[in-house]
Formats: sequence, C-alpha cells, structure tokens
Amino acid sequence: MRPIDRQAMILVLLTVLADQISKQLLLTHLLEVGKVVPVIDGFFRLVIVWNRGVSFGLLGGDTPLPPWFLSAVAIAVCIGLFLWLRRTDHRLTGWGIGLVMGGAIGNVIDRARWGAVFDFADFHIGHWHWPAFNVADSAIVVGVGLMLIDSLVGDKQRAP
Repeated sequence: MRPIDRQAMILVLLTVLADQISKQLLLTHLLEVGKVVPVIDGFFRLVIVWNRGVSFGLLGGDTPLPPWFLSAVAIAVCIGLFLWLRRTDHRLTGWGIGLVMGGAIGNVIDRARWGAVFDFADFHIGHWHWPAFNVADSAIVVGVGLMLIDSLVGDKQRAP
C-alpha cells in the first residue's frame, strides 16, 4: 500500500471514530441534561437535531429522500473517491479524500442506526443560525477544502 493510501485510510478510520464517539457521548449527555446546552452564550450551543436531508438539512423538507437512498449515494461517492485516491499522488488530495470518505461513512452509520443524521453543533448570532452540524460534516468540509486548495495551488508548487 502506498503511503498516501495508508494516510487516507487512517484519516477515514479516525474521522469515523471521532464522529461516532462524539455523537454517542453528546446524544447521551444531551438527553440527560436537556436538549439544549449553552456553551458560549449567544454564539454556540449543543443541540439535538435529526437531519433527514443531506448536508446542512438540504432536501430534508416535508418529503425527505429515504435514508437508504441517501446512504446509497454516499457509498457510491465513497467508491468514486477511493478510485480517485488510487490514481492521485497529491498528498492534500489524498488527505481530503480520506476526510470526505470518513465523514460520509460516519453519516451513513447514523442513517443505518437512526434513520437520520445526528447534528449537534449550533452556532448562532442573535436569531441567525448556521445549520447544525457534526464531526462528519466538518470533516467533509475540510476535506473538500483540502482538495480545492490542492487543485488551485498544488500544481503551481509542483511546477519545475
């Protein structure tokens, strides 16, 4: 196995573990103490949100897509990302792929367990709220960001 593949698979594993452990601990804690826990007053709190859509609640309205369909799409994306990983030699892209795959798998596990994704991080200022998210969502955003940075800057750095 190439070092880039090993690094990406380690990131997949670490992301899934961090995601699932954080969700289990926070869900248990939030159910014990109440469904909302202020962390930084007026800015950040822990909440229980069941996301039946895709990222940030998109497509989760009155008739959300079935969890099995969203999971199938996520698995197909992971297969495509794995094939991309096997063809790249760019470290940032490999790390990004590992984070995106780990995040996607973490959310697929939620859909299999609960029929929805458990989101808990709620940032807000006044009445304006960023949609609640979790560790898996964060990993996906950071992973996509690494792949974008590598595609925009990486070739310039690798040029002779």
